[in-house]
Amino acid sequence: MKCSVKAPAKINLSLDAIRKREDGYHEVEMIMTTVDLADRIDLTSTEDGKINVEVSEGFVPSDQRNLAYQAAALLKEKYQVKQGVSIYITKRIPVAAGLAGGSSDAAATLKGLNTLWSLGLSMDELATLGAEIGSDVSFCVYGGTALATGRGEIIKHIDSPPPCWVILAKPPMGVSTADVYKRLKVDQIEHANTEKMIEAIKQQDFNAICANLHNVLETVTLDLHPDVRHIKEQMQRFGANGVLMSGSGPTVFGLVQKQSRLHRVYNGLRGFCTDVYAVRLIRS
Repeated sequence: MKCSVKAPAKINLSLDAIRKREDGYHEVEMIMTTVDLADRIDLTSTEDGKINVEVSEGFVPSDQRNLAYQAAALLKEKYQVKQGVSIYITKRIPVAAGLAGGSSDAAATLKGLNTLWSLGLSMDELATLGAEIGSDVSFCVYGGTALATGRGEIIKHIDSPPPCWVILAKPPMGVSTADVYKRLKVDQIEHANTEKMIEAIKQQDFNAICANLHNVLETVTLDLHPDVRHIKEQMQRFGANGVLMSGSGPTVFGLVQKQSRLHRVYNGLRGFCTDVYAVRLIRS
């Protein structure tokens, strides 16, 4: 038995940290949406009971550190599954980029194994399991566009933004999400206006969406990594309608409605940045 599942990347249209929680996490409000840059997860059920992970990129761990491995192990343990699985991950999403690549791989593995192992779990049950693996996994199980609260695991679906192009640019570095949050001073930041962003999306007002893009983690990452600040400034200069860093970075995205402007921004960034992608929003 085999199956293949797409694992799409996400971007944050808005990311706010409200306070530091007693469990060490931050209470967050995030508006996330999926884009059509995706990894591919190929799953093959095996009779040996083992979990085996292979990844197309050699620098991505294929042991217990891999979130797809953790997803398979969680299902095996919780539902006493005797079968094993061979997982092959074809990476398209840059690693440690603020695009939830690992979380999306885990979510795709949960969904694929739910089918492959005939577990009969609902999407809500899979999302609850995903929260045990990582804060973004619950959202990635559902995809689409949503408001995520708590530590990111409480998901409320909202309307999709209007159709547009998304240009992603990642400098040649990874960023530790834990390190960025550790350096964040929630009492000294300008907080996002989450309600305004939700209303802009509801009204399908592209200009208002661009005007309300906000990520409180930028204050940390842009100071730590001047290359990220440079990419953001250049993306604005080349004419993207709205520009923001996704997650803890270092990927910066630009929203563009006109194809002529898309080419100008994309080609301008390709002049000095290797990892540049032009993708679309996935509308649910």
